[in-house]
Amino acid sequence: MFSVIYKFKLKADKIQQFEDNWTELTKLIYKHQGSLGSRLHKSDNLNYIAYAQWPDKETWESEWKNMPEHAKGISKKMKEACEERKTIFELEVVKDLLK
Repeated sequence: MFSVIYKFKLKADKIQQFEDNWTELTKLIYKHQGSLGSRLHKSDNLNYIAYAQWPDKETWESEWKNMPEHAKGISKKMKEACEERKTIFELEVVKDLLK
């Protein structure tokens, strides 16, 4: 299993736009790209951390291969809500004790 951790710094007036589009895009990635799902966390008012799981790194790297065309617009709206966005960790799962 492969996990990725992302960091987003949002624009103050775009929080709902980000959350709505993150949710919609994440559902599409799960449905069309083989993601195992993701969680969105808020560390303070404008800083969010997302944790996503994938079966393997190769599946994650092919992220847009099977996505529907309208996903690009959703991704654009999500990005527009951000001051900054980064992939901060790419991780191979060694032990998994989550329930």
